[in-house]
Amino acid sequence: MRILVVGGGGREHALAWKLRRDDPSCEIIAAPGNPGLAALGRCEPVGATDLDGLVALAARERVDFTVVGPEAPLEAGLVDRFRAAGLPVFGPTAAAARIETSKRFAKELMLAAGVPTASARSFTAPADAKAEARRLGTPVVIKASGIAAGKGVIIAMSLAEADEAIDAMLVDHTFGAAGAEVLVEEFMEGEELSLFAITDGTHVLPFTAAQDHKRIGEGDTGPNTGGMGAYAPVATCTDALVADVVARVLTPTLRAMRDAGCPFTGLLYAGLMLTTDGPRVVEFNCRFGDPETQALLPLMASSLLEPMRAVAEGRSLAGMAPIAWRAGASVTTVVAAAGYPGTVRAGDAITLPTVPDGVTIFHAGTRRTDGTLVTSGGRVVAVTALAPTIAEAQRASAAAAAAVRFEGAQFRRDIGWRELARPR
Repeated sequence: MRILVVGGGGREHALAWKLRRDDPSCEIIAAPGNPGLAALGRCEPVGATDLDGLVALAARERVDFTVVGPEAPLEAGLVDRFRAAGLPVFGPTAAAARIETSKRFAKELMLAAGVPTASARSFTAPADAKAEARRLGTPVVIKASGIAAGKGVIIAMSLAEADEAIDAMLVDHTFGAAGAEVLVEEFMEGEELSLFAITDGTHVLPFTAAQDHKRIGEGDTGPNTGGMGAYAPVATCTDALVADVVARVLTPTLRAMRDAGCPFTGLLYAGLMLTTDGPRVVEFNCRFGDPETQALLPLMASSLLEPMRAVAEGRSLAGMAPIAWRAGASVTTVVAAAGYPGTVRAGDAITLPTVPDGVTIFHAGTRRTDGTLVTSGGRVVAVTALAPTIAEAQRASAAAAAAVRFEGAQFRRDIGWRELARPR
């Protein structure tokens, strides 16, 4: 079996790593890939948004199916192009990807479908957005409507902070086209969860939940990033909670997508807030999350390949067995480059440690220059450790992260801190 993995980050490395474990005989082709993916298969120098190049590559290599990792090619219509060419592909169409790529579309869809979420209004005029922030009061959430690499959400604790965020997006264009429209949204109090589900557009196979750590500093302090680490399982994610999310969030959302003429297939990611009134949707993503994927897939006991291939080929998930999970816990620590989440420095030489059993290093922002492994992005590697408990997994992950050497390396040692703080 030949599988094309589109992308070159830690999520794509983890997906290829899991697919090879599900079928060690499969051939992985990555476009454009990274040095970690190169150790699992073959990398081709085709960009993730080079739609013509990717269609040609998949046809030339006669791949059995393609997995699209990042959101940008989904927004650009890569799945539409593959389907038009008769090439099996896992992921949503551009119209369905709007569940992530347009927060306004997603919010209006949820409110119309009765999916529990925060109230919000969208604006393109700074004065109107600021007036809405004053109507809601603080804290208030300011969101760039488009995709902004996980950084386009500001929780403003004062009206001055709200005004600053609105001006940054609508006046200074900090997030480019992603911030040409903003949502001013009700603040929700609670604990966040990330819940993935593989779907054929009607049926779902939910994962266990993971918890992401968005802020750069320990104790969840400092600016938002694309994610500094994640862990699973989460004690608050019971079977009853998953069933409730499937019934009140995922099923009505998928029904609304079908009714809107854009059925969603692939991986639907619900970012949830566990409030006193139950789970409410913070946002949806149209693909596997990063770094939650690096935490979840090593914990997954059943096949990822089987349901993904079924969806790519247009087959139903009805009757497919639920996803099975290994005992124990998983903690992923991201090692980031100097300057992250601001302007990062690239080209620093990396030395990776020899890791013990149960620890895996997934490459994200790395490349090879004249044979030397160097940094090439904000989040450089993700270090995942499996252990019987969260505490043990956290220690093993942090120890291995500390042994990753490059100038200016930064990481958090407290991934999973909320879980460890729960009453026992």
